[in-house]
Amino acid sequence: MPELNNEQIQKEVMDLHTAIYEKFGYEMKYIRPPKGEFSERTINYTNTLGYKTVMWSLAYDDWEENKQGREEYGKKKVLDNIHPGAIILLHGTSKDNSNILDACIKEIKAMGYEIKSLDQFQR
Repeated sequence: MPELNNEQIQKEVMDLHTAIYEKFGYEMKYIRPPKGEFSERTINYTNTLGYKTVMWSLAYDDWEENKQGREEYGKKKVLDNIHPGAIILLHGTSKDNSNILDACIKEIKAMGYEIKSLDQFQR
């Protein structure tokens, strides 16, 4: 995102906003900078568009198509990094994530944690 000018950022973010709304009926209010790449300018600009930037406390290489078939690896990555306030980034394009998500959620709850939306998260 830092390499884009403000007009390009606005187009990409608003195109995404429209797609999310049309597909899910959800009005985006949070944004995660792609690859975690941001600058003070990009955060300030997305704020002016009405979005709050949210980063993650765990991400792993789940987006790589040639690195699928590592379900136990993914599950271990997630469960070994749970902590109060954890924000886990799982890419929806990962078949492994689809396969482990239910088990991870159950295990996280069994560990005594609650899973909440960002709107419910309290600092």
